[in-house]
Amino acid sequence: MGFKCGIVGLPNVGKSTLFNALTSTAVAQAENYPFCTIEPNIGEVAIPDSRLDKLSNISNSLNIVPTRMTFVDIAGLVKGASKGEGLGNQFLANIREMDAIAYVLRCFEDPNIIHVDGTVDPINDAETVETELMLSDLESLERRLPALEKKSKSNDSDSKDLLKLTKLCLETLQRGNPIRSIPFKETDIEIINSLQLLTSKPVLYVCNVDEASAASGNQFSQKVLDRAKSEGAKSVIISASIESELSQLNLQDQLELLEDLGLQEPGLIRVIHAGYELLGLMTYFTSGPKESRAWTIPNKSTAPRAAREIHTDFEKGFIRAEVISYHDYVEFGGENKSRESGKMRVEGKDYIVQDGDVILFRFNV
Repeated sequence: MGFKCGIVGLPNVGKSTLFNALTSTAVAQAENYPFCTIEPNIGEVAIPDSRLDKLSNISNSLNIVPTRMTFVDIAGLVKGASKGEGLGNQFLANIREMDAIAYVLRCFEDPNIIHVDGTVDPINDAETVETELMLSDLESLERRLPALEKKSKSNDSDSKDLLKLTKLCLETLQRGNPIRSIPFKETDIEIINSLQLLTSKPVLYVCNVDEASAASGNQFSQKVLDRAKSEGAKSVIISASIESELSQLNLQDQLELLEDLGLQEPGLIRVIHAGYELLGLMTYFTSGPKESRAWTIPNKSTAPRAAREIHTDFEKGFIRAEVISYHDYVEFGGENKSRESGKMRVEGKDYIVQDGDVILFRFNV
C-alpha cells in the first residue's frame, strides 16, 4: 500500500529543493532501500524501518522488501493557477490520485531569494495554495453537476446520493472552505474519495526553515504549527538546505551531521512519520527464508483486511492468521522458537492487527 504524497507550494519556497533532497536521501540509505525516479517530478522511496532489517537477519531472508512512498513534485503554484496561470494547472491532475498533500511553506528570510509576493508570510502562502486548489475543485464539480442532475431524475439512487454530496461540496467551497472541513458520514467517505477532489485530501504542512531553526523552528513555523493544530492537520519542520546536504552523504556521515545540528533523524523520516499519523496507517510484517517484507495498512485493520494487501485471494479465502509480536519474534529468535514458547497466537477474522505484528496467513480458495 504505502502512500502517495503530492508536494505543492508557491515558487521560491524551496519545494523542489526539498523534493530532490527527500528522494535523494534514499540513495544514501542502505542498498536495501532503493530509490526510483519514475518521471522527473515523481520520486518513489522505500520507507526505512530498522525492524525489517532485524527480522531479515533473524530469518536469514534472501530479500528485503520495504513498503514504499511516492512523492509528486507539482510545479510552483501562483495565483490564477486553477485558471491556467503559470505551470501549476497542468500538474494539478497529478495530485488527484494522491493520499495526502504536503504544503511546503517558506519559513525563512533570505534577501537573495525573492518571495513571489514580496514578503515572507507562510500563512498567506498556505491560503493562496488552498484557494487555487479550491477553485480547481469548484470548477470540477460545476462541470459534473448538469449531467448528474439529469441522471438523478431517472430514480437512480446512487446518482441521487452523489448529487446530494456534490451540492454539499459546492456550497462548502463557495463559502471558502475546503472539502476536508465537512464532517462526512462514514458511508459517504468512499463516494467522496471517488471524486478525487484536491481539498478533500489530508494536509501536511512542511515548514521550510533556515539551518539555525532546523531543530526548534522559528516565529514563522510556529504560526504554521498553530494553524495545523487548529485544523487537526500535521506539520513538520525541515530545512531544505540541510536535507540537500544530507542527501549527498553516506549513512554514517548523515548521522554525524544530524548530531552536530541537534536533530534526531533526516527530514524524510519525519515526513513519513507525520504522513502515517495523518492518514492513520501502520505496518505489519511477513518474514521467512525467502523474504522479509513490510506491509502498510490502515489502523484498526482486521486480519482479513491486512491479508488483502498481499493478495485479494488471501482475504477471500481467509482461514486464520498466525501472529507473533515483533518484540517476541526478536526476543525468541524467530518463528520456530516463538511457537515453541507459546508466543505464536492463532487469530480469526475479528482480530485487529497491531503495529509490528509478524503474520503468517492461512487461506483457501
